[in-house]
Amino acid sequence: MSLPKKLKNYNVFGDGESFAGLATEVTLPKLTRKTEDYQAGGMSGPVASVLGLEKLEMPWKVAGFDKRLFTQWKSESVDGVLLRFAAALQDESTAGIEALEVVVRGVHTELDFGIAKVGEKLETSIASALSYYKVTLGGQTVIEIDFVNMIEIIDGEDLAAAVRTAIGM
Repeated sequence: MSLPKKLKNYNVFGDGESFAGLATEVTLPKLTRKTEDYQAGGMSGPVASVLGLEKLEMPWKVAGFDKRLFTQWKSESVDGVLLRFAAALQDESTAGIEALEVVVRGVHTELDFGIAKVGEKLETSIASALSYYKVTLGGQTVIEIDFVNMIEIIDGEDLAAAVRTAIGM
């Protein structure tokens, strides 16, 4: 019988600095294909023609008011901020731990410092627009997307390689 792996714990690093004890929530990037419906004569319905990928984003939150976020905010480059989500996944059937690592590069598009109320926790929400996204599970890269360099490696296969070759990249 197979049981799901559960998130045991995680840490977030921003430009190499640990946010341990501060990172309260991370929404990992969602993969969405950019499509266009196509239907021509002789077709009984539309098909989705894949045009690429939609914008990648990673919202996350930290407790309190952290000055390091302003340092990261200064960068306006599409890949100016490096974020790393390092997690421990526990296999419920064997109790074994597997490392999950998500590395992204991008730019912060929003810093929301929330509502300040006496006696209540202050939490900062950060929205990061991504140009690079890499997921490593148990030491093996399962996905790597680099919008600027037109790389889309899924399970070891670069889906954009033929297009790069065709356009001389």
